[in-house]
Amino acid sequence: MLTIYGIPNCDSCRKARKWLDANSVEHRFHDFRVDGLAEATLARWAGIAGWQSLLNTRSTTWREIPKAERHPMSEKRALELMLQRPTLIKRPILELKIKLLVGFSDQAYAGADLS
Repeated sequence: MLTIYGIPNCDSCRKARKWLDANSVEHRFHDFRVDGLAEATLARWAGIAGWQSLLNTRSTTWREIPKAERHPMSEKRALELMLQRPTLIKRPILELKIKLLVGFSDQAYAGADLS
């Protein structure tokens, strides 16, 4: 069974879950706020997709962080911030056997091996 990571009130997460349901893909939802996120999981994702692709610099949470804390940004600092504030992580995250889907796209989900 696949696990989709995100937060329930995120529009992209809702779209992704709806797509998975409509395509009969069995999955469970992992809420960052309720279920937390292990440091090792985030580090693994960064190794697969790169920390830059995980960090949501368009979020309200990002804009609330003082500029002095945002620049310069390193992988270590980005991972620390994402662990402290999981809403900084682009959503949803769908971890597959050989790749990571960050964000939602009908085309990406349709073209991925979701078995």
